Amino acid sequence: LQSRYIILPGSMRHGYCTLGEAFNRLDFSSAIQDIRRFNYVVKLLQLIAKSQLTSLSGAAQKNYFNILDKIVRKVMEDQYNPRLIKDLLQDLSSTLCILIRGVGKSVLVGNINIWICRLETILLWQQQLKNLQMNKQVNNGLTLSDLPLHMLNNILYRFSDGWDIITLGQVTPTLYMLSEDRQLWKKLCQYHFAEKQFCRHLIPSEKGHIDWKLMYFALQKYYPIKEQYGDTLHFCRHCSILFWKDYHLALLLKDTGHPCTASDPDTCLMPVSPQHFIDLFKF
Repeated sequence: LQSRYIILPGSMRHGYCTLGEAFNRLDFSSAIQDIRRFNYVVKLLQLIAKSQLTSLSGAAQKNYFNILDKIVRKVMEDQYNPRLIKDLLQDLSSTLCILIRGVGKSVLVGNINIWICRLETILLWQQQLKNLQMNKQVNNGLTLSDLPLHMLNNILYRFSDGWDIITLGQVTPTLYMLSEDRQLWKKLCQYHFAEKQFCRHLIPSEKGHIDWKLMYFALQKYYPIKEQYGDTLHFCRHCSILFWKDYHLALLLKDTGHPCTASDPDTCLMPVSPQHFIDLFKF
């Protein structure tokens, strides 16, 4: 049975708890139905696709592709963040092509025909997402264009991804004007990168000012951008438990889903990024 948490004993360091076991026991199938956790799970699957796929057991691999199928169905139905899943499928298809071509030299759990079928399914998903047409709901209510400039500006300033800003800027001439604001891109650079990083790659414009938009995409090539998630897995240092916080339970019982025995539980909890989750199981 899948659950909201998994205990990571000290013996985990000696190989008694694997990435596949943790992946099977934590409830990722339910997590993708929560918009706050969706991006987190997709990023985790992407990291596994890049480097950890062959470390999963047969059961964990089956669970991985079942969750992936649910993610694709959700994107096709809700049209939520298709670019994110496209990146995941691209990385996964590249990995599978390499593994299938090197069969006999690489470790693939299961029959080679199963993996070929999985690759064909991924290619079909990629085509479906490529043909995905965003539905335009027509109504007589307010639209994005009806919002005052300061509200549109506030929306843009809440984005943490430069490509999202560019995409929104393509909707109307007004949004394009706001999306080209130098201060907007400067804030984005300052959020993701340290000052010493962008000082090394100054890109002046024709007028002598710093082109912060070009700076952002130039720095993206050299340094990893800061990841942002609505919700993440959490690790309790006191109890060695990895768990999803249950915010509904917390409101009712003042319990986040993990009854910690420490005198001050909040000081023991730390958010776990997708990469940190992978690193927990590297021995």
